[in-house]
Amino acid sequence: MIRRSLLSGLLGLLLLFGAGPVLAQDAATPAPAGVRVALVTDLGTILVETDPRAPLTSANFLRYVDQRRLDGLTFYRAMQLGPDAGLIQGGASGARDRILPPVAHEPTSQTGLTHTEGALSMAQNAPGTATADFFIIVGSLTSLDAGKTTPDDPGYAVFGHVVEGMDVVRTILAAPKSPTEGEGVMQGQMLEPRVRIISARRVETPSP
Repeated sequence: MIRRSLLSGLLGLLLLFGAGPVLAQDAATPAPAGVRVALVTDLGTILVETDPRAPLTSANFLRYVDQRRLDGLTFYRAMQLGPDAGLIQGGASGARDRILPPVAHEPTSQTGLTHTEGALSMAQNAPGTATADFFIIVGSLTSLDAGKTTPDDPGYAVFGHVVEGMDVVRTILAAPKSPTEGEGVMQGQMLEPRVRIISARRVETPSP
């Protein structure tokens, strides 16, 4: 079925590059509410905002931003599932010098967040292994939420959403891909050329 095939592929391909130390950080300084980050790329700027309902995951992402560890990295993968659905993935892609200790998993069953249009979520091999790699959803991929395939399915950790720049996300999703690069189900999903993240910086969140 669509959901089963999607998940079986994603378990192997979403987070192939998220490998890192097994032990996760159980505690971190929680991120304040609504922190906005401008991801400036070769193809335009994507403005994202963290969500306080996923404080540990948000804090993890902001560590990479504040230490400028995302600068010069890339969006390296785009998986298109239809005319207006899929995801783009970016981050360290195995660059060990950029990777910090992993963060504890915050499942969507705990946060109440979901993998819908513009969701910002963490790549991982298993709960508690997420580090620097993240992905952005186009359309709806709620099959990535916790408990969708089995009751104990951990899913992936949504921690924010795109505020502005979904046009840039869609441009990256539709960008040229190598027909041969990538292993297994990831073959044909690796961007060629990569889309560089020029900088990732906090920006002021407008007052309500």
